[in-house]
Amino acid sequence: MKGETYYSVRMRASQNGRHEDGGKHISGGEKLTPFDGLKHTVNALLEKGLSHSRGKPDFMQIQFERVNEPIRTIQPLLIETNEADSAEKGQELAKELISQAGVPRDMIEKAFREIAEYSRVRGAVLFDIHSGRRIDGRKDKGVRVSRMDWPETGFEEWAAGCGMPPNPRMKEALAVAAKVSGHPAVVAELCWSDDPDYITGYVAAGELGYQRITKMKEYGDESGCRIFFVDGLIDMKNCIDYLEKQPVLIQSGGEG
Repeated sequence: MKGETYYSVRMRASQNGRHEDGGKHISGGEKLTPFDGLKHTVNALLEKGLSHSRGKPDFMQIQFERVNEPIRTIQPLLIETNEADSAEKGQELAKELISQAGVPRDMIEKAFREIAEYSRVRGAVLFDIHSGRRIDGRKDKGVRVSRMDWPETGFEEWAAGCGMPPNPRMKEALAVAAKVSGHPAVVAELCWSDDPDYITGYVAAGELGYQRITKMKEYGDESGCRIFFVDGLIDMKNCIDYLEKQPVLIQSGGEG
């Protein structure tokens, strides 16, 4: 990586027009790659956008730009799988894990009551654990975590060492979670996909690690959830700038 120029590649796809014009979100993706990997990366994101279970897009945007900032390396989170045989039990377990990460219980309950409202947000919601308010100020756009990736070789070595399948969906989720938990303002992350065929979600935090929960919603449900429980007393501009702009690669032996 040292001395190598990297590029941030981003894709978003929607149906019935652009996201800004009210189109239905279909798929999105983020990758970091050196120049010689650009063609492969663009093709992989194109395939992802065209083959999503949420439907066929009629708008897709793929763009790349050179990364000029120093790239930070972050070590992967510890991973654990928690079995849940119903969405209700899965969400109750998620509440317990978020509490263990340090979020007050009444704030957790308030956030869960507002999940239906947040499900229309395209990015993440920043939820202040002190006031119980959403504080990102991004309305339907939310905060989109960007400029992170996990090089394939490193991910495959990690997966083999953990006895996990080298699943691309898991790699993407773990990369996002590792970056998000790398900022001191983020106390915990709660996420499940808007993919109607994927019902596993997770809670993540620095000390807690990446806690997979096998059932967080019912099959066929297209509503997703991504909430970052944050300490609103810490500079939120710095936090959002980090989430959206700081380039990060996941790497064993990286920063804690």
